[in-house]
Amino acid sequence: MSLLSFHLPGKSRFPDESFFSLALSWTAFFVGGYFQPLVGQSGDAALQPKPVPLIQAIPLPYDQVSLQQQGVEKMRFHFANTLRRPFVFPIQGPSGRSLTRMGHPHDPVGHSHHNSFWVSHYRVNGFDFWGDRGADKGVIRHDRVEKLEDGDHHAAVISSGTWLGPDQQVLLKEKRRTALRPLEDGSYLLLLDLHLQAVLPEVTFGKTPFGLVGVRMAKTLGVHDGGGRILNSEGSINEEGMFWKPAKWVDYAGLIAPERVEGITLMDHPANPNYPSVFHVRNDGWMGASLTFHEDRVLQKGETLQLRYGLLVHAQWLDVVRLDARYRVFAELPLHHFDP
Repeated sequence: MSLLSFHLPGKSRFPDESFFSLALSWTAFFVGGYFQPLVGQSGDAALQPKPVPLIQAIPLPYDQVSLQQQGVEKMRFHFANTLRRPFVFPIQGPSGRSLTRMGHPHDPVGHSHHNSFWVSHYRVNGFDFWGDRGADKGVIRHDRVEKLEDGDHHAAVISSGTWLGPDQQVLLKEKRRTALRPLEDGSYLLLLDLHLQAVLPEVTFGKTPFGLVGVRMAKTLGVHDGGGRILNSEGSINEEGMFWKPAKWVDYAGLIAPERVEGITLMDHPANPNYPSVFHVRNDGWMGASLTFHEDRVLQKGETLQLRYGLLVHAQWLDVVRLDARYRVFAELPLHHFDP
């Protein structure tokens, strides 16, 4: 019996199967003719997919962007407006564990403003953008993601924001670029570019050691909690040797896992107006670069402040010579210029 020969319940057999054979032939002709070129193209050079970028910025739910190297997350940018400020967490070391944390390990409430790697300042026109509690607190509000960049050498998220006083008065407009740039030795750089523009007739960054950037290290890397080590570009060791002293960079390293030493180097760029920065460093696991340690910095309306900071994320204990070599790579990278 032919495949097209069949009986319907309660009906006689179709007397002529040629109609069905003909219909099947024409269907095969048209379907085959339509799809055959596509089938042929799928296996030849007619399809030419573009190369996949090695480094990518992947948008995620809940106002986050993941910066990844070949599909592996290295850092994540958080910018939800339920937060008091944008920040980066985690910052993954070579072992895949975060080298930073949220909050002080022994005072998570009082130091809730320690947000892994963050931008803030203790006094801007008298308002506190550093802490989380009190009536005089300002907020750094994220406004929008301007651009996501992918490539074989870097990925980045470019965002804009507003520095608001407690009464919602606009003090500053901000543009920020947070970028991942892997290095050849398996380490990588987190590059932070900031463009701050005064909106009020006068905006004053008050004299303070607190701000403009801070890093809260993972607990086991701390000198007190984990037996870690702090080293700066001048060869000084730990808080006792470098507290409130200028340097090009400060490195904080220690055990992140059994027999796995990793660290982060906070770098001040030579183009920054207060270079070399005074660093606020503690044995309890945090370090920051101070923008206005010695004196106020005043911006007139429309005046801008352009800054670059970097984090080197690395394995092993590194000495001054090797860290200086990596610092030179950071210092020689072209600065980012924001669109007007």
